[in-house]
Amino acid sequence: MAKGDKKDVRHATLYRAYRPQTWDEAERGQPQIVALLQAALRHPEKMAHAYLFAGSRGTGKTSLARIFAKALGVTDKDLYEIDAASNRGIDDIRALREGVYAIPFDSPYKFYIIDEAHMLTKDAWNALLKTLEEPPKHAMFVLATTERDKVPETIQSRSQVHIFKQPSREILAEIVMDVARREGYSLERAGSELVALLAEGSFRDALSILQKVLSSVEGKKVSSADVEKVTGAPRGEIIRKLLAALAEGNADEALAAIQNSVSENIDARMLARLTIHRLRVIMLMRYAPSLAVSLAQELTEADRELAKELSKKPNINSDMLRALLEAYSTMAYAAVPHLPLELAVIDITAQKTS
Repeated sequence: MAKGDKKDVRHATLYRAYRPQTWDEAERGQPQIVALLQAALRHPEKMAHAYLFAGSRGTGKTSLARIFAKALGVTDKDLYEIDAASNRGIDDIRALREGVYAIPFDSPYKFYIIDEAHMLTKDAWNALLKTLEEPPKHAMFVLATTERDKVPETIQSRSQVHIFKQPSREILAEIVMDVARREGYSLERAGSELVALLAEGSFRDALSILQKVLSSVEGKKVSSADVEKVTGAPRGEIIRKLLAALAEGNADEALAAIQNSVSENIDARMLARLTIHRLRVIMLMRYAPSLAVSLAQELTEADRELAKELSKKPNINSDMLRALLEAYSTMAYAAVPHLPLELAVIDITAQKTS
């Protein structure tokens, strides 16, 4: 990640300060796309004039588009970024079409990045299609979208499509640790893992969460408990009580842990997601002991001790994990958000006692 003069994290935007600026930095998240774009640069005569970057939010689409533009020798004067969410009409695209035929100021290309491209109106798409069909040789377009299915097929067929994958939790945790270190903080590994889990595959969200944490703590040492407190994630103690109760088939204790979380205004899906993550670690510690050392680094000392203990209990099994996963998948639209989790707990503990 790029490094700047950041004296105080309270006045810095970490995502902007550390967004990828080079191929090497972008490769951490999207190695396959970096490789394809670098290959294209070696054969400019075969290079496409329109690219569609599709993927979920915070996966580096616009950052990689800027890196691509820079590699093509495009300067700021010839780089145009358009937010289609607020410039989505036919008049906006007509203005673009009028300007695209003018020669670049001091670059080999006029480079257009259209963000949130799926927000363009039907008429705007039709107007843009004419430009994409016969673009001037000096024009290059990158359309970035989180909703590829809303981009007309006629546009997609005239663009080189690249699908951006969500970064793994491991990559996000490494980046969070790295940025915290560069900011002068010592972040506990379990804390970086928690930030990565909460970010749900988004670089931007991970660094936004980290920003919130670093801006709120006193001193330079940041524990996982600090992350829990600042983000509103369930306290480790609640998750440990829930897992221990499930292992013992104790519905009363397990439901009490869930209710405790609800009373603390903890998001029910966050509780389920973190419980699933901890249970996954326990399962892997049993069936893949060679991974035990690396898995242990993701947990606090208290979590590690419990995980080792529960990994020896046969009733902690794949059926339990499946039940929790099914509950998690239905919680987003449940009338009572934590009800599917409660039902899963009842089913799991009923099997233990039957």
